[in-house]
Amino acid sequence: MTSTHPRHRDGRTTVTRRLSLAVGAVAAVVASVAVTGSSSATFTASTRSTSSVSAAADWTPPSVGMSAPPTILAGTSKVTAVATDAVSGVDSVTIQHAAAGTSSWTTICETWTAPYTCDWNTTSVPDGAYDMRAVAVDKAGNRAGSATARTTVANSLTVSLDRPGDFLRGTVATAVTVNHVGTLTVSSVRVEFAPTGSTSWTTVCTSTAKPYTCSADTRLAANGTYDVRAVATVGTATSASPVVTRVVVDNLAPTVRMTDPGTPLKGTKTFTTTAADDHSGIAEVVVQAGSGTSWTDVCVTTSSPFTCSGDTTRLGNGTYGFRAVATDKAGNVTTSTAIANRVVQNASVTLVAPSTHLRGNVTLQAQAQSSTTIRSVKIQRSVAGANAWTDICTDTTSPYSCSFATAGVTDGSYDLRAVLTETDGTQTTSAVVTGRIVDNTPGKGVDIQTTNGGVAGRIDAGDTIVYTFSEQMDLSSIYSGWSGAATSGTVRVRGGFFSSDTLEVSAPSSFRLGTLELNADFALWLVDYSSDVSISAETVPVDTGVATVVTIKILSSSSLALRSTTPANIVWSPSSSVTDLAGNPTSTSDVTESGPLDVDF
Repeated sequence: MTSTHPRHRDGRTTVTRRLSLAVGAVAAVVASVAVTGSSSATFTASTRSTSSVSAAADWTPPSVGMSAPPTILAGTSKVTAVATDAVSGVDSVTIQHAAAGTSSWTTICETWTAPYTCDWNTTSVPDGAYDMRAVAVDKAGNRAGSATARTTVANSLTVSLDRPGDFLRGTVATAVTVNHVGTLTVSSVRVEFAPTGSTSWTTVCTSTAKPYTCSADTRLAANGTYDVRAVATVGTATSASPVVTRVVVDNLAPTVRMTDPGTPLKGTKTFTTTAADDHSGIAEVVVQAGSGTSWTDVCVTTSSPFTCSGDTTRLGNGTYGFRAVATDKAGNVTTSTAIANRVVQNASVTLVAPSTHLRGNVTLQAQAQSSTTIRSVKIQRSVAGANAWTDICTDTTSPYSCSFATAGVTDGSYDLRAVLTETDGTQTTSAVVTGRIVDNTPGKGVDIQTTNGGVAGRIDAGDTIVYTFSEQMDLSSIYSGWSGAATSGTVRVRGGFFSSDTLEVSAPSSFRLGTLELNADFALWLVDYSSDVSISAETVPVDTGVATVVTIKILSSSSLALRSTTPANIVWSPSSSVTDLAGNPTSTSDVTESGPLDVDF
């Protein structure tokens, strides 16, 4: 609008005229729009001023849509709307949310520039389903709302899958746990497999109720290595567990072959097999012996090369088949073809140990068995430790025994053994029985000594008498059941009449040490007296080994005892009832006190 009037013209008049012109112009535009729907006009008023008005109207609301959000939202997530306006342009877009199915809208954000995106902190709302919309306003003030898009907020929901195992075969039970469900509804849980490292997930089983377990048929998948996961469905949304990696599916049985162990078999045998498995690997191979449906485990191997040692003596003699049973790590089992008609010949022979000390003719016995015919059992001897064997005797029938004439060998220590010979000439040797002592020489007394412990030349308390034998004696032959421990007793001194006084053990009456000729007067003629004593025995080393020494200690004195001043040698006459460890009776030859002539006691 322009005016030719001076600027200082009455302002009220100018305002009134302009208002009148504006009202008239609007009225004209309205009339025009009513007819044509649009307007483009110039209005001129003939006054002392001239006015010109131009206008374009925007009565169309903007176009707006809500970009589909992810089916599951958690944490801070981006939400986006799309809005356009061809006339005046988009002024702002507001993105809102409301609990699913409700109309209580809450603004997430308002944005003025495209792309119309903002961050939604979903932790500010409870888990659950939500509707989302966008409201756009154009620069003319027209407003439009989008259609709703549904999503689910699941900040607390977690899905976990128990590892079903490292190696799987057949139908496998799986266990899934869904936690922090809250008000959400889990419609189903499925278990999926994908080749390791890929995202080609395939559903293998589905569960629709707690506990979320289902059985996966691994035979539907090719043998190989897989990743496994569980996926929970909440409405139209899904939530996956962490991936369980590198699970081997193996429904293919291993291969196995038994190597011929040969025949006959005896003792501990090494068995060889060949086994392989392309997927899970071999867990174990068991070698078995038997026939038909009756098989016995012989040995087990768990690593390549698949060999193991088995004790065939546990099988018993006879004819067997041998086979290998391989199990892979997934549990698939394969049994090899059996190697049939293999003979176990476990001949055994044992020499029954005779007594340690041997004399005279000794019966030796052996125990023998074999799956074949026994030709003979031979018993042999060797000087101890020499390993130079000489036959003692041979027997061809059971029970296997024969006589060892020990007098035919030199006294000493020997080893003994038995040798079994089968009809095919195969020989089996027993364990060696060591340290058997051949002794055909009678023991004897070698010395008798006395010591003074009281009044010199008188038998009284403190004196001792020492008997020394040539070898170790059987103490129970001196006194029944005796171990050599100190034993209380009595000695009797007999006064001689025109003969030597004697001394012997009078109690216990069965104590057999023989008699001492004292060759001096320690008692009145024909007068006897006794003294209490303690008797003990020990073994002492000698050149030929060990020997027995018996000591009598006088514990009491008799008033009838005489004191002798005559030097003399005591003479000991041993008892023949005393034997050595081999049972040889002691020589009764007199033993004269050794050393210089002196007064005894």
